[in-house]
Amino acid sequence: MSDETSSVVTEESAPLENPSENGDSSGGVSPVAELTADLQRLQAEYQNYRKRVERDRALASELAIAALLMELLPVLDDLDRAREHGELAGGFKSVAEQIERTVEKLGLVKFGEVGTPFDPQIHEALMHLTSADVSEATATAILQPGYKFKDRVLRPARVAVTDPE
Repeated sequence: MSDETSSVVTEESAPLENPSENGDSSGGVSPVAELTADLQRLQAEYQNYRKRVERDRALASELAIAALLMELLPVLDDLDRAREHGELAGGFKSVAEQIERTVEKLGLVKFGEVGTPFDPQIHEALMHLTSADVSEATATAILQPGYKFKDRVLRPARVAVTDPE
């Protein structure tokens, strides 16, 4: 028992390593400074969390809009075909125009023009022709327009490509 008693006495008589716990703040960081640093760190973590949540929320919103626009692409194709055949008239014409304005307002952009250089990032070649009239691979016919939302290609333009001879 004398060993246990001596170890207890030495532990109690040993000075504390952190002077701030002893009430002496001259050698270490004061409790106020520690709490201030903790508070600043927590505020920074919270701000980072808020920014991450806002970014995730915006991304989820963009993905939802893109999914909706993808579902509307066949409808837009049908409206284009009806317009080409002169079947878009009367009240249906105003409905079609309103649908097109709405998807444009959401950020959908139609692309694909005859005569543009072929770009496999935004074009899908369905036909290949050769001609001496072109100097590089060129989209000479737009079989189906492409659509972009923001910087993302929702559907590539389906084109006929003419290569130089």
